Amino acid sequence: MKRTEHGDHLIKLTRGGWCNCFLVREPDGLTLVDTSYVGATRGILAAAAALGAPIVRIAVTHAHPDHVGSLDKLVARLPEAEVAVGAREARFLRGDRSLDAGEPDARLRSMSRVKVTPSRELEPGDRVGSLEVFAAPGHTPGQIAFLDGRDDTLIAGDAFTTLGGTYVTSQPNPRFPFPATATWHRPTALLTARALRALEPKRLAVGHGPVLDGPVAELDRAIVRAS
Repeated sequence: MKRTEHGDHLIKLTRGGWCNCFLVREPDGLTLVDTSYVGATRGILAAAAALGAPIVRIAVTHAHPDHVGSLDKLVARLPEAEVAVGAREARFLRGDRSLDAGEPDARLRSMSRVKVTPSRELEPGDRVGSLEVFAAPGHTPGQIAFLDGRDDTLIAGDAFTTLGGTYVTSQPNPRFPFPATATWHRPTALLTARALRALEPKRLAVGHGPVLDGPVAELDRAIVRAS
């Protein structure tokens, strides 16, 4: 896995040039956000070893296979690590694909089931280490995002992509269309993009594409294009 560092706390791990997960430095070790697709366990553990710190938490943005594909095997190797998943998304990981009353009746795509039982089911406003949880539905019904208040880095899952340009996943990116094709409800995804932009992040980290510093102007252009 390719490892790049961004600021004092964020390390991006990239597989295949297109799929990211993230390590976040904390006083007691590392928080892993997402786990990439199947087969990433060795690379993630090697990256943590190179940083000289243990992975003490695993946090999940949403239940697509390129974000939770290595979760079960990682937890088998890290049995003491806390596993934190959004409460709404945790049901998908258990195999429950039902929609709640009031949720748009749109097609769910590529939701994964895992064997792991989360240690914590998260709600907006909760914290995972230094990361604050924000609701980010649209790409999936229960996607969440994480804001590191130490430097205002937003880890946004697939609310946006930056591979081949910055896009809201309500709109297909002609150079990398796959996240948009997997989006559950595009109008909700656009509302989420506006809500996350309103946080005025100083750095944006997403599941697919480069980390952006000073991303607000790029986010504004992406939202206008998707509106």
